[in-house]
Amino acid sequence: MTATETLSLTEIEDLAFRALVKAGTTEGNARPLAIATAMTEADGVSSHGLAYIPIYAQHVKCGKVDGSARPVIANPRPAVLIADAATGFAHSAIDMGFARLIPLAREMGVAVLAIHNSYNCGALGVHTRRLAEAGLVGLGFTNAPASIAPSGGAKPVLGTNPFSIAAPDAQGNAAILIDQSASTIAKSEVMKHAREGKTVPEGWVLDADGHPTTDPDAGLKGSMVPSGGHKGVGIALTVEIMAAALTGAALGTQASPFSGTAGGPPRTGQFFVAIDPGATAGADFQAKLAHLLASFHDQDGARLPGDGRKACRERAQSEGVTVDAELLAKVRALV
Repeated sequence: MTATETLSLTEIEDLAFRALVKAGTTEGNARPLAIATAMTEADGVSSHGLAYIPIYAQHVKCGKVDGSARPVIANPRPAVLIADAATGFAHSAIDMGFARLIPLAREMGVAVLAIHNSYNCGALGVHTRRLAEAGLVGLGFTNAPASIAPSGGAKPVLGTNPFSIAAPDAQGNAAILIDQSASTIAKSEVMKHAREGKTVPEGWVLDADGHPTTDPDAGLKGSMVPSGGHKGVGIALTVEIMAAALTGAALGTQASPFSGTAGGPPRTGQFFVAIDPGATAGADFQAKLAHLLASFHDQDGARLPGDGRKACRERAQSEGVTVDAELLAKVRALV
């Protein structure tokens, strides 16, 4: 049995914060990333939580990400915000951008935030949920280094490229949270299996020749399997347009890997759309949403996107989060 330890969300945030600062990240940049790490662990998405802190620390030290970066926000059009993340952590640019995006969306009805020169933003749903908790419908897109080959090809040209949609209920909670990558599974899960020396299920990855494999290392040298075949490729391409072409960020084929120390800053991008539902639907939005939610919850055993994360979060807030002891030792060694 794997040894584990239970930590409170405050303890997770504090540990992540101290590790990032010790690695050379400024406190202002470390705090939003540490908060997001705790939120991600609370949601049960451990592959994007504390497991990434050693990688983040390594990347600050080698210069793949600038821990002292100062994002710059511009407002070139009434409902458009542009953020230059300055090769720093995406979380700082998102924090600064959201501080202006949320009131702008309430004023204009809809507003967008385009981020370039950025780095891995972690679990995308953590960010769109914040928009939903502000009473807005939030859409998020983020591109990644190429790891998905086009249909009929074997050379990766698109990243796993997740998208996320979050919608608010009348109480200011995220009633619906969709957060999914264009691949069958997130690449971080394959990396996690590789670190642990475990095989992956067939259908997750292909080797460099485009053949199915259960060897995670071979898959990391090959390509990820797109979710739903050509439809997953279509989703990845859509996200690439939104998060890279529309932001001026590096394409997946131009971005350096999110793992290892080679290649310099990845310079990827994120794109967020914030919509005030009252501007388009008035009071009808909540009525329609409630009816939609009921159509799921009235069926025994049916699950709504986001239900699992909500249950994990409620449990984490009262009982803490169970973390692998070996991972904890690695993170604590950074402090």
